[in-house]
Amino acid sequence: MRTSDFYYDLPEELIAQEPIFPRDASRLLMMHRDSGAVEDRTFRDVLSFLKPGDCLVLNDSRVLPARLCGHRETGAAVELLLLNPYGMDEWEVLAGPGKKARPGDVLTFGEGLLTAEVLEIVEGGNRRVKFRYDGSFYEILARIGQMPLPHYIKKELADRERYQTVYAKDRGSAAAPTAGLHFTPELLQEIRDKGVDIAFVTLHVGLGTFRPVKVDEITDHTMHAEHYALSAENAAIINRTKERGGRVIAVGTTSCRTLESIGMQDGKIHPADGWTDIFIYPGYEFQVLDGLLTNFHLPESTLIMLVSAFAGYDHTMAAYHHAVEEKYRFFSFGDAMLIV
Repeated sequence: MRTSDFYYDLPEELIAQEPIFPRDASRLLMMHRDSGAVEDRTFRDVLSFLKPGDCLVLNDSRVLPARLCGHRETGAAVELLLLNPYGMDEWEVLAGPGKKARPGDVLTFGEGLLTAEVLEIVEGGNRRVKFRYDGSFYEILARIGQMPLPHYIKKELADRERYQTVYAKDRGSAAAPTAGLHFTPELLQEIRDKGVDIAFVTLHVGLGTFRPVKVDEITDHTMHAEHYALSAENAAIINRTKERGGRVIAVGTTSCRTLESIGMQDGKIHPADGWTDIFIYPGYEFQVLDGLLTNFHLPESTLIMLVSAFAGYDHTMAAYHHAVEEKYRFFSFGDAMLIV
């Protein structure tokens, strides 16, 4: 298939610029996977589509305030976006302007609270830097870092916690697993009370997931790797769901990619910790997933390709056209779609 097959026309005014309040007041487009039929609902209605014995799988990765604005020794402005840790205070970062961050440069942030020496230029033009500081790196980052909101959000975020899920725990993402932004603690408790299990995976969302597909044939696209983990406790919850005939429903494409990267071995999910560059597009045969809760994604993105693989290409594109006609809110702070 061609990248252009996944294009749809989206009026700019439908790109959500701020989160809705309360979180679960967003809209929900319910899609029946077998027929492609859709229903216009509110997010709170997700409860009515879940059955006792089902399992929701949530990504508990926490977004780092990963944008650092500072200056070089010359006084020239520079910005870093943290991507992947190497350990020992070394990180892969996206630097801007890139040409002004050369190996050997020392960059200063927060009036000297944090400095970074550029060690080398790595694959894709990113930089490897070593940070120096006194105290706790993450505490300093919380003080001087900014949330790395997507480029299409022009409005400043008043409360940075609104770009975190209410269950975010394991810090490490450069972007939020946004399908989970709709849940409140109260709704999650109602889901548990109905007899639906909740399991957690961790996939630290990198920018590679959101990079545009620049090739004509989608099979020529290469995904960037992201780190994931699934504990023995959560693997057991998922296995129990499968054994009793319940449905495993991933909340977000990141949870989906984690589950499918681990896959079913000897009929079971096993604990795992590693890196994945899995690229899911139409023709992929799902090993674990029975349902998907996700937001609406950018045209021609790997994310809409994943949704098309699960729901069917024709069903997905028809649902997106319906969402545009009905003026759903799109992207990170937008509305959601449930496919079961």
